[in-house]
Amino acid sequence: MAPGVRLVQKVSSTRAFARIAPHVVPAMDRAVHRLTRGKVLLSAQLLPGVVLTVPGACSGQLRTTPLACMPVGRDGGTGSWVLVGSNFGRPGHPAWTANLLAHPEAPVISWKGAGIPVRARLLAGEERAEVWEAALKFWPPYAAYQARIDREIRLFRLERRDGPV
Repeated sequence: MAPGVRLVQKVSSTRAFARIAPHVVPAMDRAVHRLTRGKVLLSAQLLPGVVLTVPGACSGQLRTTPLACMPVGRDGGTGSWVLVGSNFGRPGHPAWTANLLAHPEAPVISWKGAGIPVRARLLAGEERAEVWEAALKFWPPYAAYQARIDREIRLFRLERRDGPV
């Protein structure tokens, strides 16, 4: 584990972080991602990350959201990716999860600077339980997020699909 990761995990488990981070982290990620033409995602220096673009659930307008991800499969994650709808342990589901539920065939992710069309699937049952255990090993603060909210954190698997970027 890289130096400082445990400290970051401890800080990210706090309620103060949950209040501040949603306003700071995505804005910084979007700015750096745009300035580097998709090559750098600041938060990915700590956790792997993607930039998700998907039509809004109600508006249909494209929404772009930088997110931590858990790469799964071959070549360090080029097989599929898991997104965790933790919302930093805040009460409501993050908006991007509703967008994926409404448009599971439409998302595109930017992964290491490459645009990849993906299909999103909400995980349930035994598959969700297995992936949740893997997510807790991957980023232990997810347990603190789940403990302080009255909803089940949504988990999505993103898999490559054919189609335009």
